[in-house]
Amino acid sequence: MQTNTPPRSTIRLTRRGRLVLVATGAVVAGTAVAVPLLVLGGAEETRPTALVIPEGWRASRVYQAVDKALALPPGSTQKSVAKAGLRLPDDADGNPEGYLFPATYPLPADPGKTAPQKLLSVMVDTANRRFNGAPVAAGAQRNAMNVYQAVTVASIVQAEAATKADMGKVARVVFNRLARGMPLQMDSTLNYALNRSTLKTTVGDTGLDSPYNSYRRMGLPPTPIGNPGEDAMHAAVNPPPGDWLYFVTVRPGDTRFTADFAEHQRNVAEFNAAQRSANPSAAK
Repeated sequence: MQTNTPPRSTIRLTRRGRLVLVATGAVVAGTAVAVPLLVLGGAEETRPTALVIPEGWRASRVYQAVDKALALPPGSTQKSVAKAGLRLPDDADGNPEGYLFPATYPLPADPGKTAPQKLLSVMVDTANRRFNGAPVAAGAQRNAMNVYQAVTVASIVQAEAATKADMGKVARVVFNRLARGMPLQMDSTLNYALNRSTLKTTVGDTGLDSPYNSYRRMGLPPTPIGNPGEDAMHAAVNPPPGDWLYFVTVRPGDTRFTADFAEHQRNVAEFNAAQRSANPSAAK
């Protein structure tokens, strides 16, 4: 079993469990999925009647969506957080990241007269109902966490797992690495610090001085890195047993988890070969 972190100059974890070999300069590209505001009614009606918040969106993106839905100047919703009186856990210190629950929220007939803090309160109240029940609290306790920490793990799982089926294993990798004193080395946390979604992480990026840089800092990031859904939360508090420390998505639908670094290197080599085959020009 490989229990030590591989040399950072050789290999690194990336969002959705993919890896890049730094020495070869291979880069993994990701695609952000945007869900537009849901518009109901006839073709003549352009005003949105519901606001869709997808799983994994960061608070900053939620704020932008609320501004658009309520026809507010950019930045209005973010400025309203301080006066919204959101019922957040003490650990959140007033930051609603992780608690803007992804769901479809109906809008009133005249959205322009709705205060943004009202929408934010509904989102946070929804999260509290979903996260504060006995099953989540008990699951968090089994993993030596409080609920806020479980939400933080769930946000990483949401960002890293390629499929719902992979979520539990990704959570187990997180816990196994924490238990062994290994840095998480997840690009999803680093991208959060840099306010981006790209997977083009460089060696220089991994030297960033930030509490969200899980290459340099041990343990969980100080807050969630997005707003997870129920599947990710379930995975975070009920991960399956396993000794996995590494994972890589070799091809869509083929994510391989292992505790053996040598096996992992072989999987990464297969991944890179598949990438070169799919895009020969990138290998030149």
